[in-house]
Amino acid sequence: MRVIKTIIEARKIRWQLSGSVGFVPTMGYLHEGHLTLVRRAKKENSIVAVSIFVNPTQFGPSEDLKKYPRDLNRDLELLEREKTDIVFMPSEQEMYPSKFNSWVDVEKVTERLEGASRPGHFRGVATICTKLFNIIQPARAYFGQKDAQQVVVIKKMVADLNMDLEIVVVPTVRESDGLAMSSRNIYLNTEERKAAPILFKALSLARQLWQDGEQNADKICGEMTALIQKEPLASIDYISIADADTLEELKEVSHQPALVSSAVRIGRTKLIDNITLG
Repeated sequence: MRVIKTIIEARKIRWQLSGSVGFVPTMGYLHEGHLTLVRRAKKENSIVAVSIFVNPTQFGPSEDLKKYPRDLNRDLELLEREKTDIVFMPSEQEMYPSKFNSWVDVEKVTERLEGASRPGHFRGVATICTKLFNIIQPARAYFGQKDAQQVVVIKKMVADLNMDLEIVVVPTVRESDGLAMSSRNIYLNTEERKAAPILFKALSLARQLWQDGEQNADKICGEMTALIQKEPLASIDYISIADADTLEELKEVSHQPALVSSAVRIGRTKLIDNITLG
């Protein structure tokens, strides 16, 4: 496994490689969800590259950039165990040198859900992914379905800018009680961790209602809201039933794929999760 810290070195190594490169961009503090992406990339490509970079431009002024969990030694051990070929670990200065002044904005799909509550977040995501794609030049890049809006944004960006790579979306990896794996789960204390599965329970309720014939989005959202409100530690940021491609809110859930997504704060920790219907 080669650990690379500069763009010049990454490009030099990249052009020495033959065969397809599968790429997994991460912010580190790896868990089974990340490793599932690595394994999928390993299965489908000749070379697997993983980036570890806590991207400052996708954090808002009041968000947890400094507190974001980090454990580089553990991350490298896990990636070594998975037989990862390349790990790209640039510094902030390497990715955003002085006088950096170019940004990638994906409109419309970034204006809803997380984009509405975190202005500028997806500009940071789109910009760093563009930079990483340009540096690594992968044939495929792997993302988890848990961050569904991010997946929509990246797919749209890749299509609109004619980027020559495939975006592969891998199903959400969950704990035994349904909680979606996330690096931020470490913020939850014991009582909050017990409360956290309420989000997946609400999503599961939405699926059951739909399977039982309910198509009215407001009614489904209402039932989800009522269930989450039974958990004293939970506070709802949003609940959405939207077109899975455009993220426009739906009134009826019929045959088109519908993304049911929600953000819930458990204590001070914001958790996001989703399922797809149809």
